Amino acid sequence: MGFYTKVEYHTNEGRIDLVLQTDQYIYIMEFKLNGTAEEALQQIKERHYALPFEADSRKLLRIGINFSSKTRNIEK
Repeated sequence: MGFYTKVEYHTNEGRIDLVLQTDQYIYIMEFKLNGTAEEALQQIKERHYALPFEADSRKLLRIGINFSSKTRNIEK
């Protein structure tokens, strides 16, 4: 499908849960369980997870996702 994925991508400040690369985009995804999507986005920012990809010409998207163990679904 033309996607490159890396799970638990190591950086010097932590591990990115998922990096998904396409021809036009790079998605940096952080997942939380019973937390908030905002906490996930804050972690991406505080730990500078986007830094290794900023020189790339593709559009960089940061995505925070929270899963609820109660509903067993994506909450936000």
